[in-house]
Amino acid sequence: MVQEAFIGIDIGTYGSKGVLLSGQGEVLATAQREHGMETPRPGWAEQDADAVWWADFCAIAQELMRTARERSVHIAAVAASAIGPTCLPVDAAGRPLRPSILYGIDTRATAEIDYLNETLGAEAVLQVTGNPLTAQAVGPKILWIRRNEPEVWRQTAHILTAASYLTFRLTDRYVVDAYSAAPQAPLFSLDTLSWHPPFVEACCPIAMLPEIIWTTEFAGEVTPQAAAETGIPAGTPVTAGTIDAAAEAISAGVTRPGDMMIMYGTTTFFIQPLDRRVQSPHLWGGVYMQPGSYVLTGGMSTTGAITQWFRRELAGGVENAFDRLFAEAEQSPPGANGLLLLPYFSGERTPFSDPLARGVWAGLSLQTSRGDLFRSVLEATALGVRHHVQAMSDAGALPQRLVAVGGGTRSRLWLQMVSDACNLPQDLPRQRIGASLGDAFLAAVAAGALPNLEGIHNWITLEEPVHPDPVTHALYAKRFELYRQLYESTVPVVHRLQGL
Repeated sequence: MVQEAFIGIDIGTYGSKGVLLSGQGEVLATAQREHGMETPRPGWAEQDADAVWWADFCAIAQELMRTARERSVHIAAVAASAIGPTCLPVDAAGRPLRPSILYGIDTRATAEIDYLNETLGAEAVLQVTGNPLTAQAVGPKILWIRRNEPEVWRQTAHILTAASYLTFRLTDRYVVDAYSAAPQAPLFSLDTLSWHPPFVEACCPIAMLPEIIWTTEFAGEVTPQAAAETGIPAGTPVTAGTIDAAAEAISAGVTRPGDMMIMYGTTTFFIQPLDRRVQSPHLWGGVYMQPGSYVLTGGMSTTGAITQWFRRELAGGVENAFDRLFAEAEQSPPGANGLLLLPYFSGERTPFSDPLARGVWAGLSLQTSRGDLFRSVLEATALGVRHHVQAMSDAGALPQRLVAVGGGTRSRLWLQMVSDACNLPQDLPRQRIGASLGDAFLAAVAAGALPNLEGIHNWITLEEPVHPDPVTHALYAKRFELYRQLYESTVPVVHRLQGL
């Protein structure tokens, strides 16, 4: 009897990963590729949909299919995820008209955010969509294209996300999952769970937007053309696809209210599932994977990116630099010998929106060591996570458990800092492949191999949790007050510096 298997592929900011998963939850194969991100101007962040997203998807799919043929397994379903929310205009044939404008790290549409807030009303946008307009919002970026690139706009027939573009290339259908539609402020209504015509028309014709379906629904089947390019058999069912952070949360079993995923990556992203709609002006509201499920989400713009910057600029010639830096940070005591860093090296998205915010180091002295500096970088992320936990709590959705995913989870020191700052336990899945594993789980749910999202927990094993230390938590509680004061006291100067 031929065994069933599932393919999940994720396209991230700097790399793509894929997994081949058996019908019993066993990882049969993985594959990955690396790619870049274009920043043609300050505040812009773009990627080529074909040269990056689709090329990576095809290469990874072909590699996974070689193992599938060797193992004689039948691909029962495919699911994709990708960075988001993104903004990709395509023509009537589905051909990209320009590089995709990326998520909140692209801050070009500040004038359009101001215009839409004034025209639609900032409070009305929050009430309808559950999201304030920030650099994460897609509507202002659509309007930016409409205002600044008339030739592109003239040819635009559809506006897609990264995941919905992959689903289109696989199935020839224009769809987007509800989770990915919700953060496309101000286009989506959390009341009707559909596009909101009065707000959509301020940005684009509603016919440009794809059909909304649930994440665990099938969008269609692999076409003969897609089969030729990917190696995945024609007729294989394809799910709606979703944003990478949601797939990453699913990979770690974040399905229940009270669980908050922390995705430690180039940026840091937060997802807390809810069984009711909760609204906050400091976070992003949305829906989750299936009817009746909601989320609060948030995102710090530069966390892992600061560690990469630090390694490049302050440890460029050091062998095994990250190992050395984390060892030095461990020698520095909690509080980093009086150092405090604001981690806003490229603005901030939540729990406040400030594209002009920048990093600030306070407490430098002639005795400051590199270990102190690096520890303060790690502690800045921990205090930023604490800020989000507080915002969740203020909205009436206090997390009970943190679940860690992403590349930063390799450092137990960093995880301990976050648990200490938040005074919350932190779980870590043993299998940390990432969003592509979550995609494969979602494909299995859609195909009926798992009865529902709760069934995913049968395929997940957790490591020993990280528990907060009460003494260090008390110290970080005091540091958090200073962390907030430091931003408020320096923001006028930092903003003026951006204008000089």
